[in-house]
Amino acid sequence: ALSSNQELAKKIARNMGLDLGKCNVKTFSDGEIQINIEESVRGSHVFLIQSTSSPVNENLMELLIMVDALKRASVGSVNVVMPYYGYARQDRKARPREPITSKLVANMLQRAGVDRLVTIDLHASQIQGFFDIPVDHLMGAPLIADYFERIGLTGAEGDVVVVSPDHGGVTRARKLADFLKTPIAIIDKRRPRANVAEIMNIIGDVKGKKCVLIDDMIDTAGTITLAANALKELGATEVYASCTHAVLSGPAIERINNSAITKLVVLDTIEMPEERQSEKIVQLSIAHLLADAIIRI
Repeated sequence: ALSSNQELAKKIARNMGLDLGKCNVKTFSDGEIQINIEESVRGSHVFLIQSTSSPVNENLMELLIMVDALKRASVGSVNVVMPYYGYARQDRKARPREPITSKLVANMLQRAGVDRLVTIDLHASQIQGFFDIPVDHLMGAPLIADYFERIGLTGAEGDVVVVSPDHGGVTRARKLADFLKTPIAIIDKRRPRANVAEIMNIIGDVKGKKCVLIDDMIDTAGTITLAANALKELGATEVYASCTHAVLSGPAIERINNSAITKLVVLDTIEMPEERQSEKIVQLSIAHLLADAIIRI
């Protein structure tokens, strides 16, 4: 495991009945990273656990340096388990003269010598096609659905509806709705500029219903909190929200605490320090899912 999500790595190792491999990651005073692998990896199939969450560039560089160290130590194969794939939102040219950074990251990982990528809920599933190596793309929706089933939010009562906060997330919402056997609704949203969302109107029936919002990631929480407040104003009795990647940067926690959201259900693809925790946030672990995937590979 590298530095980005040690807690998750320990849980994965525990699920597999293994100890984490021994390595030492140091940062020099000028910010350069030095890595030393403290046991033999010759001929071994190594699974590296590292999310490229904040600080994104440091975590990405640490990963690339580690892959280089492994290749020079005659490793059998390098399998990167990246629960959260950073730069995934830059997956196309939305305007002229823009980079496609998620493709650049894919190129860097392959050039460094990665043999396989395991990841969860990519922002755009076509990112799999940016790689010429196997990509195992796992889904977080079943884990989220399990939680909502346990607290009784299913279609059995006929008063639950799954809501997509934008057009892009309709497939994701439909998957969750299939698990929970509920109808879906869609919020028609316009985004005037980055990190600023403006709610338009709602397609579907939410009046007198318990709403479950689902998104792949929550960053500044602008979209999800505006959506929750709009649903409440339109007659929803309760609003629950869920996402795979809790990026939660800037004013996110404050917005969530002040919003109409009853509970926000997230997965632990990104480590959540104390200052990013809240009474409203429930974190579920993906450790057993990743452990299972590693065993099958």
